[in-house]
Amino acid sequence: MAKELKKVRNVKPLWSRLGTRLGVMLGGIDMWLNTIFPFLSHTLKHRKPDYATLAKAAQSTPIDYPKPDGKLSFDILSSVFVSGTNHEENEPVHLLLADPSIPIEQNLPEYAEPAQRYCPAQVYEVVTEGDRQRFQINAQNCVHCKTCDVKDPAQNITWVPPEGGEGPNYANM
Repeated sequence: MAKELKKVRNVKPLWSRLGTRLGVMLGGIDMWLNTIFPFLSHTLKHRKPDYATLAKAAQSTPIDYPKPDGKLSFDILSSVFVSGTNHEENEPVHLLLADPSIPIEQNLPEYAEPAQRYCPAQVYEVVTEGDRQRFQINAQNCVHCKTCDVKDPAQNITWVPPEGGEGPNYANM
């Protein structure tokens, strides 16, 4: 696995720097050269961390996704169910917030609270109760992708292994 990943490690940095067409083309050449001359290979670095690339809500247009059809596309919670995710109800939350006020006070006005959008399992949501909003973590849905740990613009969310090693159970993998 590491051997295959080493060959493709420069594709995304090239793509980010040079755009889709040129970046992917040069990425392909880089992969080919690394196969023939592995001793000449080098690793390109990303210019900034992933969380620093997130666009502000005011600069973005919301995407209108079609409703899941149940044949080719499925709703998120059905997909979480298929992953076999299981967390004990009384176990400590394995998604930690350094400052619980940041999601509502900082991320919501600036980024429309992105955790509720980039999380593939609906772990994070902003709940409105009357005129008050609160940030809710549904840790039992977590599929341990660690996107929140990488993508949170304030670097406020830390993923830690859950107690008992629970989580997704991908039986056929």
